[in-house]
Amino acid sequence: MLQAQDLIIDIPERTDGYPLNFAIEPGEVWGVLGPNGAGKTTLLHTLAGLRAPRAGVVQLDGVSLRRWRRKALARRLGVVFQERHDGFPASVLETALIGRHPYLTPWDLETAEDLTCARQALERLELGALEERLVSTLSGGERQRLAMATVLAQDPAVWLADEPTNHLDLRHQVAVMDLLAGQAREGRGVFLCLHDINLAARWCTHILLLYPNGDACWGPTGVMLVTEALEQLYGQRLVATEADGARVFVPAGGMPCA
Repeated sequence: MLQAQDLIIDIPERTDGYPLNFAIEPGEVWGVLGPNGAGKTTLLHTLAGLRAPRAGVVQLDGVSLRRWRRKALARRLGVVFQERHDGFPASVLETALIGRHPYLTPWDLETAEDLTCARQALERLELGALEERLVSTLSGGERQRLAMATVLAQDPAVWLADEPTNHLDLRHQVAVMDLLAGQAREGRGVFLCLHDINLAARWCTHILLLYPNGDACWGPTGVMLVTEALEQLYGQRLVATEADGARVFVPAGGMPCA
């Protein structure tokens, strides 16, 4: 669905980078892990066509992103940004309806079907009772869930989400990750930037590790989430254990051995 070919992301003051060659297939949930400044957000924006790569190409359905019309691309690709800013006063429902705009012409009004899609998405994210509220009155977690609902209403084939559990309490973290995994089970592709190793271990089928020096490696989750590799990635000692049938990583004191 979405493929990186010899892709080198463009990060200021970094002179080189490891070429990325991977494909996000239907049914897969990719998690990107790495310390602050490694380039996770830059990679996601590059895959979305919002930032030009230093080298290489991104293809969607076998066609370079540069050849896609923006509206057609928005029907196939949905992005959940890490930070959002209110451009003008809008209600929760009006914001969720933005997800339907790729399906409208410039002079179209939203149809009853669009309203139904938006309201169903809000209900899925437990925001249905807030549809008349101004976005500016929402908490950080409610805004994050609204961002998810907006992309859910958009119904893209590929999700690109930057820290989708940001600002969320534990219950809603689980609900959002379950939602994204459900999107993959329905045949969509999902690509997430994450800070929580244990969320990645539980819900991701594939992992991409981004190192601050530009190196990278990727593969199935069971192969990639190895204590030694993660300690090198974060410069932090970790202890691995089992809980509820899944591997869990816990920070330990001190730095990992060189």
